[in-house]
Amino acid sequence: MCARRAGRTIDLLRLSANFTRDPYPVYEKLRAQGPVHHVRPPDGPEVYLVVGHEACRAALTDPRLSRDWRNSGDMSQIVNAAPDDPSLAHMALSDPPDHTRLRRLVTREFTSRRIDGLAPRVQEITDSLLDDMTAGGRRRADLVAELALPLAMTVICELLGVPELDRTSFHRWSNEILAPTSPEAEAGAYTEQAAYLPRLIDAKRAAPGDDLLSALIHTVDGDGDRLSPDELIGMCSLLLIAGHETTVNLIGNGTRALLAHPDQLAVLQEDPTLIDNAIEEILRYDGPVESAQERLALQDITLAGTLVPAGSTVRIVLAAADRDAARFDAPDSFDIRRETSGHIAFGHGLHHCLGAPLGRLEGRTAIRTLLERCPALAADADPATLTWVPGMLLRGVRELPVRW
Repeated sequence: MCARRAGRTIDLLRLSANFTRDPYPVYEKLRAQGPVHHVRPPDGPEVYLVVGHEACRAALTDPRLSRDWRNSGDMSQIVNAAPDDPSLAHMALSDPPDHTRLRRLVTREFTSRRIDGLAPRVQEITDSLLDDMTAGGRRRADLVAELALPLAMTVICELLGVPELDRTSFHRWSNEILAPTSPEAEAGAYTEQAAYLPRLIDAKRAAPGDDLLSALIHTVDGDGDRLSPDELIGMCSLLLIAGHETTVNLIGNGTRALLAHPDQLAVLQEDPTLIDNAIEEILRYDGPVESAQERLALQDITLAGTLVPAGSTVRIVLAAADRDAARFDAPDSFDIRRETSGHIAFGHGLHHCLGAPLGRLEGRTAIRTLLERCPALAADADPATLTWVPGMLLRGVRELPVRW
């Protein structure tokens, strides 16, 4: 069967002016027409958008779709950083065999045992933040600013050994790199981060601790391989940024979903043992990452019957895949008892999120403890007035006013 060419370029904002706040009706319309479309997104140049569950899983494992923009000679998706910026030297911007080598070295230290060992500390931080949030008889708060963000930032910075005074800067850099407010602000974030990270690594090399960064500096595999200086900077950048932004949105999106579905909130409060499955349904229903980072088509490719020319940018929409009726019954319904296996909220294949266990740990700890401490939790703002993270990479709100 011959591949079909994509039809006219679809402007996503013309399909819905509310696309950033609620993209799901748009994705449903696109899926009804086919799993792959040529579109004009609200945050950049035209791309091929993959929206079907089966097509997304296939695209995420297709070796002809590259994440190695730097070595491809095409820097169109990294426009505000220099090609030799060491903060880009990480596994999320690489293909095998480089990706295989980098992930192997990091996985030696980013173990499930290390993550499981963080559970008491995650609970301690959560309790402390909720103590502050509810102190003095307070009955209102911004859940992002007072729980989700400080929890996620504290955990990842303690894990990596980042001094407390530097954490505000990291959050600002992370915001601009993942959801830039302007090209100048994004470029400035890359520049400031690139100046800071070598100093942090030098300090850890001179006085190592029991943190992950100290371990990565001294990790050597059986063949004597280790991370180069640039790779250490890149890996530190990746873990710090990805290690907190997704968790902030998981906690925020999960709380929003529960408050918008009081029947499900009541079920969870009546049976807290459902928290693990509730987290999986939150990830499926409205996960923290809307789409995987862009891929470059290394050659002409047929994706789900559609021709994607060599040199094209491909964006794989995880959020659309996880609302596909071909994979999940009543996908727009939020049901914390649902069988959620098969969702791809943390990706799929080689680039499946290494920090997924940590995100799940923080998400279930924060939401379970929040509902225990504030059983009368309710939204304290019209959802239509919330400020959304710009772009199609992350999905979440900048603030989440609640009362109890």
